[in-house]
Amino acid sequence: MALSRLSLRSNRFLQPSTTTAALPSSLRRHVSTDTTPITIETAVPFESHLCDAPSRSVETSSSEILSFFRDMARMRRMEIAADSLYKSKLIRGFCHLYDGQEALAVGMEAAITRKDAIITSYRDHCTFLGRGGELVDAFSELMGRKWGCSNGKGGSMHFYKKDACFYGGHGIVGAQIPLGCGLAFAQKYSKEEFVTFTLYGDGAANQGQLFEALNIAALWDLPAILVCENNHYGMGTATWRSAKSPAYFKRGDYVPGLKACKFAKEHALKNGPIVLEMDTYRYHGHSMSDPGSTYRTRDEVSGVRQVRDPIERVRKLLLSHDIATEKELKDMEKEVRKEVDDAVAQAKESPVPEPSELFTNMYVKDCGVESFGADRKELKVTLA
Repeated sequence: MALSRLSLRSNRFLQPSTTTAALPSSLRRHVSTDTTPITIETAVPFESHLCDAPSRSVETSSSEILSFFRDMARMRRMEIAADSLYKSKLIRGFCHLYDGQEALAVGMEAAITRKDAIITSYRDHCTFLGRGGELVDAFSELMGRKWGCSNGKGGSMHFYKKDACFYGGHGIVGAQIPLGCGLAFAQKYSKEEFVTFTLYGDGAANQGQLFEALNIAALWDLPAILVCENNHYGMGTATWRSAKSPAYFKRGDYVPGLKACKFAKEHALKNGPIVLEMDTYRYHGHSMSDPGSTYRTRDEVSGVRQVRDPIERVRKLLLSHDIATEKELKDMEKEVRKEVDDAVAQAKESPVPEPSELFTNMYVKDCGVESFGADRKELKVTLA
């Protein structure tokens, strides 16, 4: 269960991304009046490699747990809407969904600041949202529209938000890892007290470039945190079939490894790189072209939903600590659903980029490139 290992490692001095104004009025009373700290013990102990594990007892508050619930519900609803848009052919090309893994994005943000950098793979929608991205920008990008976070030119795999130090999703497996270590090098070179979280899946954990980047990060003591999002399947291949050692947090050899987050930032600023492994699970297949049913059973997926779902775990925490009622949480989910539906409607109104946009952001000029329509008959634009 990802949440028990990650998202409760929160920094109570940071503001959660959900404001009280965004909550239903019935819940604002809890946020505005109850400031009593709540101590929660993680479901399982932290596992560590070459470093001491942090305490299982973590301190949070009513407002923070509520923000976790709402942010994860918002991400889940966004991905469900993306699934529907893809099946309606309004989203084209590759599309990799994050539902089931929301606790990783929410928990990581709770322990860091927007000055800390994040770079990830192509499963990037929720990471963008966690960095403060807007739903309209996300859906516009997914549909290739002008209002998108990458001006409609990146699509599902290439979200970007530089003002929040989010350096994008990357389509090539593992390619973001050396880039992430490069960001960490820039932070150290500039004498900044920030770190870079480089996210990659278990499918990329056997890539040679991971070990090359980790070597240089360790050699130069870079503030690099390499985060393996282990959802147990690299595309359709289970980890036990692809990795001799599936304990990914131990892969660094000479670099400490852990399953936690706030601790990792403090370690990286003081001692250099560290490897994190986040034990999670995705409900959808690897991408929208993968039904996700040929290499795992329906019982396996439903079993994870019942026992390890991060949203349901936070729902139980809220109810058991009398922070909210079942009806109040349902009302919040209804508001989230409306927010997502409204964002989809707005994104559909966004125009597509002009044909001339094909030739912007290019390094080579005056190369005589011509752009035609799909039938190769109508000349759309010529690069002079």
